[in-house]
Amino acid sequence: MKTKKYVLACDLKDEVELIKKYEEYHREVWPEIIKSILEVGILNMEIFRTGNRLVMIIDTQPDFSFEMKAKADKENPKVQEWESLMQQYQQAIPSAKNGEKWTPMDKIFDLKNT
Repeated sequence: MKTKKYVLACDLKDEVELIKKYEEYHREVWPEIIKSILEVGILNMEIFRTGNRLVMIIDTQPDFSFEMKAKADKENPKVQEWESLMQQYQQAIPSAKNGEKWTPMDKIFDLKNT
């Protein structure tokens, strides 16, 4: 099965205690959130941090779409609760579009294709 890969960026509010708390939540993500991630066709998700910048790498099934995920998330009260909680820690990167929290990144280099 050919998978798709997405890379997104988001910033955390640049406060040491908020960043620490955000990382604590991500060491023990609620099981309902893990289930919701898997149910929409996400095969793997990784989040990396440097300073207050986050980068998320998502590997998905070929039929995955962010529209489908947004619809499923909107209908899931536990996901809405998680997102509301995370909103206290996250902020859009400077180049984000209006209303965009996680901003898709463009691939500009791939060693395999050189």
